[in-house]
Amino acid sequence: MTKKQAIQLFEQKQVRTIWDDEQEKWYFSIVDVVSILTDSADGRKYWNKLKKRLKEEGNETVTNCHQLKMQAADGKMRLTDVADTEQLFRLIQSIPSPKAEPFKQWMASVASERLDQIQDPELFIEQTMMDYKCLGYSDNWINQRLKSIEIRKDLTDE
Repeated sequence: MTKKQAIQLFEQKQVRTIWDDEQEKWYFSIVDVVSILTDSADGRKYWNKLKKRLKEEGNETVTNCHQLKMQAADGKMRLTDVADTEQLFRLIQSIPSPKAEPFKQWMASVASERLDQIQDPELFIEQTMMDYKCLGYSDNWINQRLKSIEIRKDLTDE
């Protein structure tokens, strides 16, 4: 199973994601999404309370969520609660936020773009360049990074 991690940007805020080639699904960090929707610096507390409340209500969405390793702010890979698109739509409905509808539209756009990129890898390269620019990297750095990825791919077949 091939998983590719990526940072997606919603209103200049980072959402950690993983694309699973086998399932052809995006998995989103629930804590990142909760932080954005609640305007919280650390959405963990809100997520823990919401998770407890939803479990008490018998909501199966929380039960079906699982954990994947994602890069934390300190650079280490840590298990993080994740949800696929369908699960995340259900969780978003449980969070009163004026950002909920724009966030849903953004998620649909991310999924659609990724499917387009599978069909046309050139779109993926263009998106990667735009993402690096949004993160503040120079054109020179971006070109070197893309070249090093290609070289590594040729050497390791990954």
